[in-house]
Amino acid sequence: MEKDKNIAEEMQNEEAMEEVLPPVEFTEFAPPSYEQWKQEVVTALKGGSFEKSMFTKTYEDIILNPIYRLEDQTHITHNKTYPGMASNLRGANAGGYIHKVWTIVQECDGKTPEEANEMVKHELLKGTTAASFVLDTATRKGLDSDKAEAKEIADKGVSLGTLSDVEQLLADVDLEKFEINIYAGASNIAMLAAVATVFDKKKLPLDRLHGAITADPVGELLLDGELQRPLDEYYDEMAHSIAWAAQYAPGLKTVVVNTDVYHNGGANSIQEVAYAMNEAITYMRAMELRGIDVDTFCKHLRFHFSIGANFFMEIAKLRSLKMVWAQLVKNCGGSEEAQKINLYVSTSTFCQTKYDPYVNILRAATQSFSAVVGGMDGMYVKPFDHCIRPSDEFSRRIARNIQIMEQHEFNFIQPIDPAGGSWYLEPLTEEFTEKVWVNFQEIEAHGGLLKALESGKVQQAVKEILEERFNNLATRKDRAVGNNMYPNMTEKLLEIPEVDFHKIISERETALAVNRKVRDNTYVEAVLAELGKRDISTIGTLVVEAEKALRAGATLGEIASALTGNSKGEKVEAIAPHRWTERYEELRMRTEKFVADTGENVKIFLANMGPIPQHKARADFVTSFMQVAAFDVMTNNGFPTTEEAVQAALASGADVAIVCSTDATYPELAPAVTKGIKAVNPAMKVFLAGAPSAELKALCDAAGIDDYISVKSNCYETLLRMQKERGMLE
Repeated sequence: MEKDKNIAEEMQNEEAMEEVLPPVEFTEFAPPSYEQWKQEVVTALKGGSFEKSMFTKTYEDIILNPIYRLEDQTHITHNKTYPGMASNLRGANAGGYIHKVWTIVQECDGKTPEEANEMVKHELLKGTTAASFVLDTATRKGLDSDKAEAKEIADKGVSLGTLSDVEQLLADVDLEKFEINIYAGASNIAMLAAVATVFDKKKLPLDRLHGAITADPVGELLLDGELQRPLDEYYDEMAHSIAWAAQYAPGLKTVVVNTDVYHNGGANSIQEVAYAMNEAITYMRAMELRGIDVDTFCKHLRFHFSIGANFFMEIAKLRSLKMVWAQLVKNCGGSEEAQKINLYVSTSTFCQTKYDPYVNILRAATQSFSAVVGGMDGMYVKPFDHCIRPSDEFSRRIARNIQIMEQHEFNFIQPIDPAGGSWYLEPLTEEFTEKVWVNFQEIEAHGGLLKALESGKVQQAVKEILEERFNNLATRKDRAVGNNMYPNMTEKLLEIPEVDFHKIISERETALAVNRKVRDNTYVEAVLAELGKRDISTIGTLVVEAEKALRAGATLGEIASALTGNSKGEKVEAIAPHRWTERYEELRMRTEKFVADTGENVKIFLANMGPIPQHKARADFVTSFMQVAAFDVMTNNGFPTTEEAVQAALASGADVAIVCSTDATYPELAPAVTKGIKAVNPAMKVFLAGAPSAELKALCDAAGIDDYISVKSNCYETLLRMQKERGMLE
């Protein structure tokens, strides 16, 4: 009772206080002007340049302001629209993900039809909402396993050759309920025919087939550097695939503009979008010449983008490209429905690392969040070990659950265009779009994308950004956790399971041999010969003719070969795939191999001078610097005298001694330590931790110091030189 009485009294007191206290207002605080804010920042910089310190230049050549205000978007008009209206900037659907939640498209990279089938059924059971398969390089190129190089068979995904393989791949997969997602390479005629035949054999209505079985001949040209047949022939096949889908499977996408070749080549986000638009327009023009109107083309077109590490830039990218595509389609005569882009994304392979690979989970989380905020229709979150080995159940589960949590636990499906109205993102999207349009027009003025590829203009532009990325990593302007910064010296690389490729190839060749033994080879040859004439007058019937060949027992590779005949395709300079940390990974792997082979390493002795507070900051810095290449760093708690430091350095047998102390003590200590070491062992290198003043550098150079390690150093080149000096490479 007493407790209840106290509670009642407290409540009465609170009510009384509410009556006495006036409402909180902020009118007494005058809002600072931009100039007032700037002056405070200038004061805080203590003489540092406001322009150099507070503005950030991106790879897209966009200068990010230190602060964004309401007036930064007063001139922008497109953000005054609503989702599902006008430019599609704010999304094609008024209800956002509430209207239709994005598709979870976790790709399955099993190497045999049986393995891939079990994998996809498990994924669908656990929350994936699309049956997505990765083809191996041989199948993507239209080669049966007995005609392909061994390294291209079951290398990245499933090896397919016969109709039976495709039946096994799709066994017990509910393709009426779930989307299908297969990228077939430069041509999808054989794959479309195979899936359609499986549907027919299962007695399923073909108009229930939905998702994407796509081709991207220009993307393949850039990836491989050449095509097996001319682009015009691939365009013919593209027109057939669109017309066939429009008649039989209206919910199926058959063309994809896949920007991974640019993204993995190192391109910036503006290049990705501009080149994608150029490629899509190239396809649209080719289809119009073949009787496919704009609306029909757009209905069966999908775009695919990878999402990189710059969180806000990637949001701007996705918002911008929807607006740019809508404008292009509108000006080409497309309907409002055609202006709505079909956009699928994946997290970035380029940004994944082999060292400290579990950080890839965090990277995938932020990248997928960018995609959700930016707006898309489907997403593949790559497992954290994607760049290292075939994914396992654990890595696939973590990747899959990122999306499931975003949809069901984090409730990301609720906000509609959460970036809308942002004082930062709206101006960023506007500038991004303007630069995309300029880049797009430059390629058009060059004669179109193909002319730009043939001249090497696109490849050179992408290569320049790649080198800029590598240079920023080399100087540690950009930081990759666990690679060029904060290396984990106790880490062991993930184990890569042994794959019996010999057995897989043998089984694949046996399956092809059995297929050829049980079929009527004379009839198959006749059907393939007819298919090879490529004189199908009614557009869309090429897929039907390919179905006839498959039913007769022809293989996917034989259909591709029949369509190719003796023709030869275009050749251009390929854009090779890269990852941003690959050079640092090579550094560390080279050291680890050298240690394993010889038991030796580059030994670094820290000549720490004075008590711990005097040397610790620089000692920690150079330790991390040298451990990036897995060098052996010998630490200590400091030396009170230069004589003791010199004696310990010489006794260590190190290749390099690094003097660590403060700017104030360096003039006295650094030359003395250097001279003491060089007097006894001239071959031992001596470095100074820090960037010296001109006066200090003159003293140190005179004493014989070999190098200076500071935040301005090129970490990659310094470590590479040290490896060469140690005999790790020529």
